[in-house]
Amino acid sequence: MKDTALRISEFKDSIFGVISKLARDNSAVNLGQGFPDFDGPEWLKEIAHQKMQEGHNQYAPFQGTPFLRQEVANYYKHFYNLKYNPETEITITVGATEAIYLVMNALINPGDEAIVLEPFYDSYVASIKMAGGVPVPVTMHAPEFSVDPRELEKAITSRTKLLILNNPHNPSGKVWTKEELLMISELAQKHDLFVMSDEVYEFLLFDGAKHLPTASLEGMFERTITVSSAGKTFGLTGWKIGWICANEKVSKACRLIHQYITFSVSTPMQEAVAEGLRRLPEYLPGFVSLYKGKRDYFYQEMKKLGFEFKSPLGTYFMMVPISSKTKLSDVDYSMKLIQDNKVATVPPSAFYLKSTEGERYLRFCFAKKEETLMSAVANLQGL
Repeated sequence: MKDTALRISEFKDSIFGVISKLARDNSAVNLGQGFPDFDGPEWLKEIAHQKMQEGHNQYAPFQGTPFLRQEVANYYKHFYNLKYNPETEITITVGATEAIYLVMNALINPGDEAIVLEPFYDSYVASIKMAGGVPVPVTMHAPEFSVDPRELEKAITSRTKLLILNNPHNPSGKVWTKEELLMISELAQKHDLFVMSDEVYEFLLFDGAKHLPTASLEGMFERTITVSSAGKTFGLTGWKIGWICANEKVSKACRLIHQYITFSVSTPMQEAVAEGLRRLPEYLPGFVSLYKGKRDYFYQEMKKLGFEFKSPLGTYFMMVPISSKTKLSDVDYSMKLIQDNKVATVPPSAFYLKSTEGERYLRFCFAKKEETLMSAVANLQGL
């Protein structure tokens, strides 16, 4: 029998699935995979049910329902003064992960290079490779997770097609400063690069941190492809409603692929998310307060356990240094915690291609119920 495609020959099971299985097998508290273990707002679930009862149950237009595309356009205008045409520049996708896949395959030719800032969300590299591209890692150096401008520019070659930016950043919790974003935008314009800006945690910001969309920087609107989703904002990751905002040419290329993969996205969920986006101004303060409370509690407890690190300004993740606790690598230490302390985390070396810095950290997700976080803290007391 002939073998499967060479393009996936190097692929392994996602670290998230591996850790979640180990957590189940060892009855461990799962602070690994990035999703809440509690539900999103009741009012939004009720709207989704209402949309089903109203008959929004057949295929949506492949580019997304007009209602949702309009509301996506409205919130970008309201929050960031970015003006996207919902007819030609906004595409609804099956979560941000499909959006990433579409962007990579819409832009990359075989042999093209794409810069990934490590640590990275693992879907970036997989999508680049499936498009026939070459991922080129540039390290965000711990503990500040900053990028050396000279190192970044040195990684750019005549084959570089785009750069992938994640802001706020998973797994570090970093929120990029305006100065850092300007450095990246200047290099993108100097070398004529696209920038895919993954902004799914755009509203999970703490301690006065502000989100500055890459597309809002001078000269960047046309070359930035913004990816975001409703899953993180509404705590409903299983709904898988994401979107791409890009210029008309790039949007058309993404849509051509999208129509042959998923064709369209869940109609009642799209309609419900559109209603949810209308309520963002009144919803967000409580949403941020809820997650800030979880962050503050877990951060203080980790400090009591002897871990020293800065509290993250965004997302619902913490990159926790482990060197003061063990000589083991992140993978081995995470296995020890799962088996001995019954707490599951993600070893972030899976998010690096070049640097070994990730071996000195573990990533914890604090988007969990109070009792879940308390159980994890209790289990970690033995450290």
